[in-house]
Amino acid sequence: MLQIGDKLPEFNLIGFDDKVHSSYEYADKYALAIVFTSNSSPISVAYSNRLLKLFEKYEDDNLGIIGINSNDGNQSADDSLEKIKLAAFHYKLHTINFMYLKDETQEVAKKFGAKFNPEVFLFNSKRELVYKGAIDDNWESESGVTSAYLEDAIEETLDGMEIDFPEIPSNGTPIVWKP
Repeated sequence: MLQIGDKLPEFNLIGFDDKVHSSYEYADKYALAIVFTSNSSPISVAYSNRLLKLFEKYEDDNLGIIGINSNDGNQSADDSLEKIKLAAFHYKLHTINFMYLKDETQEVAKKFGAKFNPEVFLFNSKRELVYKGAIDDNWESESGVTSAYLEDAIEETLDGMEIDFPEIPSNGTPIVWKP
């Protein structure tokens, strides 16, 4: 399980574009958010547009966001690679530099210590973990958000500051693990 200050684990995962993507592709980003997410979690689905808005807001500041689906696709058909491709098409991820990857073996989720969908791991330019946990405090209503944890952490990271609250418990659904 990653702790604040730990380095970004290496990974090579297949994306919705049928290409293998590695953690090294994002070496030039000032901040990199890895979001464990799924198509079958209503909480993850509720956050999809918010994550896209964050990406668009901070893309010029050199923020990278990667979605990783680690749910067992055999137990949750909505989390198969084919469904990831459909979700990526729906959200037009092919038109922006927002990658959605499949962690078929679940090894990447285990390296991170991810347990929920969604669960965020934010790394600074040195690829040190500076924030982990929830996106905000209200998954059901974007207009009802009073604490935007991830956005605050992104701003502090991009400004080279320490994160005020580096760990906020995730408010997602559990990752569906292979038996």
